[in-house]
This record gives sequence, C-alpha cells and structure tokens, in this order.
Amino acid sequence: MASSDDQQSSISSLLREADILKDQLSSYPDTNGDEYQTKLGLAIKKYQQCKDLVARASLLSLNESLEDLATSDMRCLAIPFTIAELNTRVKSPDRKPVLLRSVALYKKFISLCDAYDLVSSAERTAAENAGTGKPVSVLPTDPGARRTAKIAQFKAEKELKAKIESLANHASADDEDLREFHKASLKLAIMQTIQSLEMIMMELDMLAKAPPPSSEPRATQEEEDDARRRGRKNDGYNEKLDSIPSTIKGGNLLTKDGKPLRPFVLLDKRQQLKDGVFGSGHNLPTMTIDEYLEEERRRGGIIEGGGEKSGERPEVDEDDYEAGDAATMKARAWDEYTEQNPKGSGNTLNRG
Repeated sequence: MASSDDQQSSISSLLREADILKDQLSSYPDTNGDEYQTKLGLAIKKYQQCKDLVARASLLSLNESLEDLATSDMRCLAIPFTIAELNTRVKSPDRKPVLLRSVALYKKFISLCDAYDLVSSAERTAAENAGTGKPVSVLPTDPGARRTAKIAQFKAEKELKAKIESLANHASADDEDLREFHKASLKLAIMQTIQSLEMIMMELDMLAKAPPPSSEPRATQEEEDDARRRGRKNDGYNEKLDSIPSTIKGGNLLTKDGKPLRPFVLLDKRQQLKDGVFGSGHNLPTMTIDEYLEEERRRGGIIEGGGEKSGERPEVDEDDYEAGDAATMKARAWDEYTEQNPKGSGNTLNRG
C-alpha cells in the first residue's frame, strides 16, 4: 500500500501535469476546434484523476477546520471548481447534460469550502438554490440595491485578484503567505462559482423553452432547389400552377383545393424570357412618317400655311370685276395712309 507521502507526491505530480494542459488551452484561438477540444478532454481527465486520488487518500475531511488542513493540501479544495469550469467549455450536440455535470461539480466545491468556513450564508443559499427554481444570486432583487451590490462585488473581486498576484510573487518562500495565497484563490473561486451557477441556470431555462429538434433530417439547399425544379410529382403538385392567381378576369380559375374550374392555357415562361432577351432593346415604329402626318392632318393636328409661300399674293382673276375693284380700293387706301403717316413719324422719343 502506498504511503501518505507517496500519495501526496502523486497528486502533486498529476496537478502539475493538469495545470500545464490547462495553461496550453489559452493558445488555441478556436475553442470549438478539434485540437482544443482534445486538449480540453485531456486536462479534464488529469484533474479527475487528481480528484479520485484525493478521495482515496482522504486528504480532505469535513470534520476539520482550515487550520488543520496542510498547506500543500489546500489547493485540492479547488479541484472540483476547476473541473466544473473546464467542463462548461465542452462542445456537445446535447448541451444540457454538460451543464448539469458542471452544476454538480460547482455545488460539490461549495460544500467542501463551506466545511472549512470559507463560504458566507448568502453564497451557501445561492448554491443550494441551483436547480430548484429559486434565484441563484447573492445580490438583492431591488434594481437600485442590486446595482450598488454589483459594484461592491466587482471591487472585491478586483482586490482579490490583486492580492493573489502579489502573494504569488513571494508565496513559495513563506508558508504563511502561501496559505494566504490559497485562501484568497479559494475565495475568488467561490465568487466565480455563484456567478457561473447563475449563468448556467439561465442557459438551462432557455434550453427548456427552445423547440425540440426535428427528428427528420434537414434537406440541403441543393436538394431543396432540385425538388422545386422537378415539382412534387407524387402528389400531383406543380409549382407552375401555384403561381397562377386564384381569381382573374372571367371568374375563379381554381377551387380552394387546387382543382381547375374552367379551361386555361399555361404559357411557356422560359420562351417569354428568351424572346425578351433576344428581342430589340427599344420599341419599334408601327407606321411610317407619311402615315403619321396624314393621320395628324386628318385629326386637325397640323395647321397649314406660313413659310415662304405666305408672302406670295394670290393672283386676281381679271374677269372677276368685284374682286378687282376691291383690290384696287385696298391699294388706294394704303397709299393714302402712308402719305399721311410717313415712316418714323410716330417715334418722338429721339427728337430734339
């Protein structure tokens, strides 16, 4: 049987290997990639082996205080938390079992820390509410008070992180500093556990309200397009008929169930498109210019006269005495007018 020192050495060795795998995960940009998920599975497996060794060695006891726990064993309290946090990153087609496993591990972690008096009553209640339908939060429900408490929580978390970073620089040289480092790390993990449980409960609620996935395999876009082109011949459906309006001039073409009420002709849409493509790009004339002018003249749209011929005087018929006398009288009247009104006599503006 292995001694206690050998067991602790094995646990420490496994924890170092698990920590290395966990740190390597940050170098993968795609958390859903196969390489990341493979490395994630290995890290979870290593931490699980550590957890099993701790249980077999009985390093943690619910009947002892934190002062009774060896400094080297304090970090074993955080193993369930680390597994739970890594488990939430596992990609799975069924998300619910993954989340429920993380909930169980988070609650296990809170129970261990509570046995060593590291958990407040509000944190204990919040963890116990996980999965019961009750709110999982240490924050008040009043919006104003909740905002104030959230700010205080953020400051406390920031201070803990700064303390952990400071202690990590020289904790290995002093046992008391090392214990403070582990204690601060556990306090931070407890705060993050409550926040993670709250988020998981929200996600589980959304999954419960989501519609169940269809049991029938979804057709690809190519298959859907092909089915549309061929039409659904098995049930007599034809997509060309589906595009015909149910009511046009002359009454209904189809009944509600798609049966024809009277004869009609389906035009070849492809031929219509083809004619439009290879036809002229403009409207062709339907009559000649002469035909157009003749039609406008018939409608009275053309006023004849004017132009050069408008200055030509019609010839007077010598045998028409009345027309000749009228022309003579008009010429005389014009001569008398020009004698009485010489050219320029009406313009008085430029006279001195």
